[in-house]
Amino acid sequence: MYGLIFDVDGVIADTEAVNAQASIQVFAELLDIEGVRREDFEAGLGRGAAAYVRAAAHAHGVELDDAQVDAATAARQATFLSILDNGPLPAFPGVLELMTAALEHDDFEVAIATSSTREKSQAVLESAGVPWTELVYITGSDVTHRKPHPELFLLAAREIGVDPPRCIVIEDAPNGVKAAHAAGAMCIAVTNSLPAGKLAAADRVVDSLAGIEIEDLLRLFGAPH
Repeated sequence: MYGLIFDVDGVIADTEAVNAQASIQVFAELLDIEGVRREDFEAGLGRGAAAYVRAAAHAHGVELDDAQVDAATAARQATFLSILDNGPLPAFPGVLELMTAALEHDDFEVAIATSSTREKSQAVLESAGVPWTELVYITGSDVTHRKPHPELFLLAAREIGVDPPRCIVIEDAPNGVKAAHAAGAMCIAVTNSLPAGKLAAADRVVDSLAGIEIEDLLRLFGAPH
């Protein structure tokens, strides 16, 4: 048996653009920090909302206290959900096809594992048309440690009943790649959020999940197909 574990932000759908839009708005309106750019959040990608907010603040020479971070992350989530209410966020090409193929394959178990909150990530999954109720679904609320710590993926592997070395994690950020490898899993990185050079530590880097077949996953394990 093999496991296929999907991150959400930047893997299922283009949430990073919406994350940045919502966060830039919060920085300007709540924290009075202007000129924030999407790139300013890069160091916090995949590490949860608090690290994401702190990364941009640090890029602008500002150290936020815990109360400011809590207020900013709450406002950011509310703004994100409001943006999502204004229109669907479609899945990236190939995501639903690969997920469906794995769900229908006798040798694969599938999980969602995200550092995001359940409310925020569930909104993304529903908007993108992911059958999340059929999957093991782990969020940042279920773990103590954030990526690059492996806890999130270790828990996902345990819940689907597959040893981590027989799992493939699909990620879009260096911290996610590190977390997957720290868990003992393999990692396919997709360049939805960052260029390939920043994801080179992954076992395979792709521009899209479109065209990725179950046979391609089995080849990573050296398994017959």
